Amino acid sequence: MTPEQARLVTTSWSSVAAIADSAIAQFYNRLFEIDPTARTLFRVTDMPEQRRKVIEALSLALQSLDDLAALTPTLEELGRRHQRFGVTAAHYDSVGQALLWTLQQGLGAAWTPAMAGAWTELYVQLSSVMKGATGTGPQHKAA
Repeated sequence: MTPEQARLVTTSWSSVAAIADSAIAQFYNRLFEIDPTARTLFRVTDMPEQRRKVIEALSLALQSLDDLAALTPTLEELGRRHQRFGVTAAHYDSVGQALLWTLQQGLGAAWTPAMAGAWTELYVQLSSVMKGATGTGPQHKAA
């Protein structure tokens, strides 16, 4: 990520953090709307606890923007854990779409193409490491 992208992500998260729980609830509603297969992954999940975990994970990523590589072991374990729950590579695409949509809804007029690009870059970096740990990331696809 460029320093400007990091600034955009951090600044926008500061605006969303105050309503993070409701924003993440909106995120899951959108995820289940665009990818009904994702709903089955959460049949027995405590959703308030799950929302808390997502907020913590995003906050950790934002605190580590200067050294995302330091998160690699944590992200790899998270990817393996998600795979055990049945998460597929396609789910990562749906999650990315739902995340960007949620941020756009929450930020309204403050959401810009540059901000969308910054969040997309962050999500691609994080999800690529997670998928890579499961053998479904881009570095594991046949040429």
